[in-house]
Order: sequence, then structure tokens, then C-alpha cells
Amino acid sequence: MTIDNHFAYKFIINYQLSIINCQLSKIMGKVALITGITGQDGAYMAEYLIKKGYTVHGIKRRASLFNTDRIDHLYQDPHVENRNLILHYGDLTDSMNLTGIIGEIKPDEIYNLAAMSHVKVSFDTPEYTANVDGLGTLRILEAVRLLGLVDKTRIYQASTSELYGLVQEVPQKETTPFYPRSPYAVAKLYAYWITVNYREAYGMHASNGILFNHESPLRGETFVTRKVTRAVSRIVLGMQKDVYMGNLSSKRDWGHAKDYIKAMYLILQQDKPDDYVISTGITTSIRDFIAMAFEEIGVTVDFTGEGINEIGTIVAVDKKVFNKKLGDHYYESFQKRMGEVVVKVDPQYFRPTEVDLLIGDSTKARERLKWQPYYTLPLLIRDMMDSDIKEMKKEAYLKEGGYKVLNYFE
Repeated sequence: MTIDNHFAYKFIINYQLSIINCQLSKIMGKVALITGITGQDGAYMAEYLIKKGYTVHGIKRRASLFNTDRIDHLYQDPHVENRNLILHYGDLTDSMNLTGIIGEIKPDEIYNLAAMSHVKVSFDTPEYTANVDGLGTLRILEAVRLLGLVDKTRIYQASTSELYGLVQEVPQKETTPFYPRSPYAVAKLYAYWITVNYREAYGMHASNGILFNHESPLRGETFVTRKVTRAVSRIVLGMQKDVYMGNLSSKRDWGHAKDYIKAMYLILQQDKPDDYVISTGITTSIRDFIAMAFEEIGVTVDFTGEGINEIGTIVAVDKKVFNKKLGDHYYESFQKRMGEVVVKVDPQYFRPTEVDLLIGDSTKARERLKWQPYYTLPLLIRDMMDSDIKEMKKEAYLKEGGYKVLNYFE
């Protein structure tokens, strides 16, 4: 190698190292604030950001029972120096509290993931839903503005496919008109537009992620997908007779929360703020989701009837698959249930105004963010079923031993 080539080579190496160091410096020392950190998305996001070297602050509500199960593996004792996870008591309904927390930590990124997010319950608590989901977002935006953090803090607002409601276009994309059909969706509509307004009025790096349904083993027990996987696990283990559902014909675009929190992160790494649909582009009925959950453990369920008279009946069991998933200990007792009805419909689970079909077009996110989901629906269901079978086996073991276990009632 000549001297000239040597120096040229050295220059290229040093230049590449400087770029890497520059990129690392942008990450090292970054501070993120996550509202709703004890929820499904908040827990996955906290873990993801910590692995990237962030210091993560999370807001959790005071409760009479411990509510940090999803992030217990990340918890660090307050006496530990240089902690990368710090929790604060707070609430989106408390402006002074939010302003105090944001002013104290001066975050580089805020992920507003907190919400009263159960659509059916929002009909029962519409005022509270509007206060938290709608005005809560305004309180965060206004706190950042008043504290003079507009140039420092980037804000991610968790929007929802429920905005589309009575869909005006199939599939739904960023330009599809909104038609919300629940107090939850209406509150989120305000949050969406106030985020856009503050972005345009004050130059904030504030973006909306219009996320379609995303699930995981961490999903709340009363959300439909987790309700299904828990019920199926309990039914095949002999712990539950059947499960009551609402509208089995509703169709949703389901993805895995692990994929979707990566999209949230990518949205805040863009030079310019914008709004993005995050979805798989595949829609599936609740009926088919239930059938797939049973099929994951080798059980075939046949659906007959219509409306409130529709039922799901066990018609076949694949012994090899069943034993592999649950063990032959349970097969003998379960095969006696052949022909039993295990899925029924209860009108109390119908919404006053239904959303029948949601399917997203995430072309913009895939092209600009280079985002691509890893999990297919079968992989998602497998992940959830494996987790819930393990959980229900543990519960059954504890009950057999005479120990008390927690119940989750709707």
C-alpha cells in the first residue's frame, strides 16, 4: 500500500468512525417520557428504548393494587445509581402534575400512550374518556409549549384506526376521511387534530401514529383478542365451559404490538413530523380469530346460526397437536367434550354503534419509515396462546394446591 493510499484509507476509516460516533451521541443520553408505561404498548416501548440506551421516565396512576406487572422485569430500585427507568405518579387529567414532570426531566421524546382505550366502556364513561384521551393530549402539548421545549422535545401521539369508524374508503389510509363511532374515537379525533394544530401553529415535532389493532400476550384481559386466547386456554384445560362474545362478524386488521412500537420510534426519528397509518393490510373477522386460536392447539370449532343465535361447536381434535401444546394429561378429558358448544353470543357485548370493517394501507410508513411488520396473524395468535396456556396451567396448579388466584371479571 502506497503512502497516499494509506492516508486515504485512514481518512475514510476516520470519517466513517466519526459518523458512527455522531449517531451514537444522538442516542446516548437521550431521555424519553412514556405516558401509559404500565400498559401493553408502554411496556414494550420502555423495554425497546432502554435497549437503545435511553433513560426512560414513565407516568403511572396511583392504584390500590400493584399495576406494574408488565414492566416489573425492567424495574430498578430507587437507590440504584444511574437508573435507566424512573417512574412518576401522574395522570393525564392533571395539568400541573404533567407540566411539573415534563419540566423536571425535559425529555427529548414523549410517547403519549396513555388512554381510556376500551371502546365499549367509553360509552359508559364518555366524559372521563374525553377528559383523558382528548384533553390529556392537549395538556401535554401545552406543557411542552409553555416550558419552552418546542425545539427540544418531540411528541408521538397514539391515534387509532377507530377514527375511521363508519369507513368511507377501503382500505383506510392517511387521507381517508374520519367517521368516529364511539366516545373513545371522538376523543381521539380531538387529540389527533390538536396534535396537527400545535405542529402547524408552533412548529412542534408532533406526529400521529394511526395504529390499527395491535395485540400481544400483554394485552389487557378484557380486550377481545386476549379475552379469546384466555378463554380458549381455560376451555381446553377444563377450567371454563364456554365464552360469550359480541359481534362475531366484525373485522379488524390485527398486528403485534412489538412490531408497532418500532413504528412509533421510527416516526419520532424523522427530520419532519408527520402522520402515519400503521397496519398489516390484512383483515380478519372475530369469528375467524376464535377459530384460529382453537386451531393453534389442534381443536376445530364449527360456527352455525346467525346473530345472537350463532354458536361455536367442537367438531374435531388433532391429538398430536393437542398433546404437543398441552400434554396428554388433558386430552382424555377434553375429547369427551366433542360436540359441546363453547362459543356463544351475548348482546350485552354489542356496541351501540358498531365498527364493522377496518383494514389499513400503511404504504406511506413502509416507504418513508422503512417499517415492515415481522409477525403474521398466525404467529401473533401462537405467541398469545402459548403465553396464556402457560399462565392458565400455572393457575390450575395453584388452585389444585389450595392457593388463591386472582380472577379477571369484565
